[in-house]
Formats: sequence, structure tokens, C-alpha cells
Amino acid sequence: MQSDHIPGALVVNPAQPDWGIGQVQSAVGTKVTVNFENMGKIVVNTSIVNLEHIDPDELPRD
Repeated sequence: MQSDHIPGALVVNPAQPDWGIGQVQSAVGTKVTVNFENMGKIVVNTSIVNLEHIDPDELPRD
């Protein structure tokens, strides 16, 4: 859903797990800019790619 892609949200692209965790930078319509830890900034078309949200509380702590 577009409304879930708010700046700061953490996401992964299940089709590209090697990209790592990404943080949403911006969302305009179906275009979502995400800064992935292993790929940098990528513009994702969410009408084609299903980004999965990650709950920050479920991430391992150092």
C-alpha cells in the first residue's frame, strides 16, 4: 500500500534480499525512493515491486 511508504520506514525487497534493509526516503504515487544498505538509493515502482515493511523493534540489537 502506498500509504505505508512513509519516509523513515524500513523495508526489504523480497525479490532482491542481497540489497539488505532499506529506509524509505520519499514516496510520490507508486514511486518510492529507498536507500538500501547494500545498493544505495533506488527508485522502486510499487505497482510492480512489493516492498515488505520491517518492524524496527524486531531487528537484532548490537
